[in-house]
Amino acid sequence: MTIICSLLHLLVDGLCVCCLYMVASAFSSSHLVGIFLSYNILAFLTQPLTGIMADRIERKHWLLLASVLLLTMACLATSVVVNLRLSAHGVMIVAILLGIGNSLFHAWGGKQVAVKSGNDIRALGTFVSTGAFGLSLGIVFFSWPLIYVFLISICLLSIVYLNLDFRSTNATTTDKMSVHRFSRLFVSLSLLALMLAVMLRSNLGETFTGGIPKSACLILLIGFLSMLGKMAGGWLVRYMGIVRMLVLVVLLTVVCFVFRSQGLAVLLLGLFAVNCTMPLTLYLANLVLPRHEGLAFGLLASALIPGYLLAIYSL
Repeated sequence: MTIICSLLHLLVDGLCVCCLYMVASAFSSSHLVGIFLSYNILAFLTQPLTGIMADRIERKHWLLLASVLLLTMACLATSVVVNLRLSAHGVMIVAILLGIGNSLFHAWGGKQVAVKSGNDIRALGTFVSTGAFGLSLGIVFFSWPLIYVFLISICLLSIVYLNLDFRSTNATTTDKMSVHRFSRLFVSLSLLALMLAVMLRSNLGETFTGGIPKSACLILLIGFLSMLGKMAGGWLVRYMGIVRMLVLVVLLTVVCFVFRSQGLAVLLLGLFAVNCTMPLTLYLANLVLPRHEGLAFGLLASALIPGYLLAIYSL
């Protein structure tokens, strides 16, 4: 089930960026900032709200179904906007449908993977990793055939997942999540520290790659290394422990940051190292917010945007 969620993550992010680039390619550059900014605000900054929904709603599958419906409507809206050359309001409709659909999916997926795996950091890393590669695939190969393939695959995998989920729910109701009770002050300070760490990671990731002239091959390589780093982070923590893994990753990141002018290989190694920390922050957020894994996922996702915007501004 974690593998299916991870594949869905790749497909959803790839579909969203495909639709955005199809719309952007049909209009002048004046529309680009608006559509991408609107999408990112809705996709990331609304995740604390959709995360709360994922925590409170009893039948989680409705979130996935709503996400698939919105993404399907976004694909139809993209076709209408591009073919009829509807700008302004039409472009915003596409961004809104994609953003909300994406936000609902991430809240649902983050909650499901955390609960079904018992907050296994390897499963968390696998789930969060695939979106980066999906984005790179959508950026490089955006086209109508790819949109159709992504959308049909999302629908089919969603059906498979829901079938497995209903079977597992009927078979057992045991909750594998261990619950730790913390004071509200500790929870608040811990979440603030984790969100600041996510902002710093987002800023560093964009710093390592933001100034590089990107060919198609390099975009795919960046997406693949980001995915590999997030996936590897969970396994490193599992077999090295949190402290040793953090020491290794921080030292490697600092060295790559200091010597980032020495070439592309150093920048890519730094990108890999930075992404290794992603499953750890999510794992720790789930620990301090037991039974609220959707909110934990949403808060960390929303922290990505400030770090990204600061990096873009500085570049």
